[in-house]
Amino acid sequence: MFLIDLYARGMADNTAIRPFRIDVPQAELDDLADRLARTRWAEELPADPSASPTGPVPPGWEYGVPRGYVQRLVERWQTAYDWRAWENRLNAYPQFTTEIDGQNVHFLHVRSPEPDATPLILTHGWPTTVVEWLDVIGPLTDPRAHGGEPADAFHLVIPSVPGFGFSGPTRERGWNRFRVARAWAELMRRLGYDRYGAAGNDLGAFVSPEVGRADPEHVLGVHVTQVFSLPSGDADELAALSEEERGKVTFADWFVQRRGGYDKLHSTEPQNVAHALADSPAGLLGWVAQLMGEQLDPDYVLANATIYWLTNTAASSARYYYEDAEVVHPTQKVNGRGTEPLEPTTVPLGLANFAWDFQSIRTLAERDHKNIVSWHTYDRGGHFAAHEVPDLLVRDLRQFFAKLR
Repeated sequence: MFLIDLYARGMADNTAIRPFRIDVPQAELDDLADRLARTRWAEELPADPSASPTGPVPPGWEYGVPRGYVQRLVERWQTAYDWRAWENRLNAYPQFTTEIDGQNVHFLHVRSPEPDATPLILTHGWPTTVVEWLDVIGPLTDPRAHGGEPADAFHLVIPSVPGFGFSGPTRERGWNRFRVARAWAELMRRLGYDRYGAAGNDLGAFVSPEVGRADPEHVLGVHVTQVFSLPSGDADELAALSEEERGKVTFADWFVQRRGGYDKLHSTEPQNVAHALADSPAGLLGWVAQLMGEQLDPDYVLANATIYWLTNTAASSARYYYEDAEVVHPTQKVNGRGTEPLEPTTVPLGLANFAWDFQSIRTLAERDHKNIVSWHTYDRGGHFAAHEVPDLLVRDLRQFFAKLR
């Protein structure tokens, strides 16, 4: 296997930081191509042009990811997609691995040419990988070369979440948002950063506030693209919401019921789907592409899917949801996972909320986060803002951390 195995016991120094380079054997790529060529396609019902969509579901996606979409992606995977180009793009940045809390952690560490740059750890989501952040590395680390001010520069640490991508599968239970956050605090300490920021998207928007909670003496601020604060069920709380906010609650309920199938399975019985995802690259592609959709660059979708395939981390990335499933509301204990009761966060928090994404609710966010210092909404962009609208995300990150320096 091309991943360096750092799990062997008895290593002289399991906290060492080791250089890492992606070098996928051609045999792995040949096997992928062979499996794609032998795909057996799922049957599906023909599209019904008279059907009324429920919510903002694209035509043809009522039952989930349509066969035609996956077929087009698979054809591109076979005939036009160039993994080696993406491998070279990733290898253009310094990469490392280290062991934290018994788990291999892979990360990009891209230092700015500006010596006083602000250290910032970026956390990706599912179904993405470190590829999620590639389009913002240049503007964030070297603003002088991208029309920005040198004072807005960042030293970037971009880890693969344990169980995802080049960190490899998790080896034991308990890797939820809290444990990942503690690992990130240790990683930043190990890299020598005494004061740093944290930012994240999707599950990274769950992890990053916990980094602030776990390491408040060293975290400058936390920036997210979603604040996943939902109603607790209290009638008075719901009554206090504005009409616009109640609309956002309705949409969140619709999404959970109609588009959250992956979350239900991941958080209850993730191994049920893992066997199929480990055996079929087309099946894996359909599964990880369900939240991406046709508006994204197909090679971006394929790059993320290829990493999941090559590292065989579909199962362990799904397990993250299971480990996190008992976290319902920030004032509740995590049953049986050894975590402590949670209070609202106090580290400065900033939000950049994009048009075609989960719509965060300010009133509920203020219940869970007591120090919101920046709250911006945008009329374009979606769930993968670092790829879709990197200009807006970079601008928001710069202004947020400029307030805190």
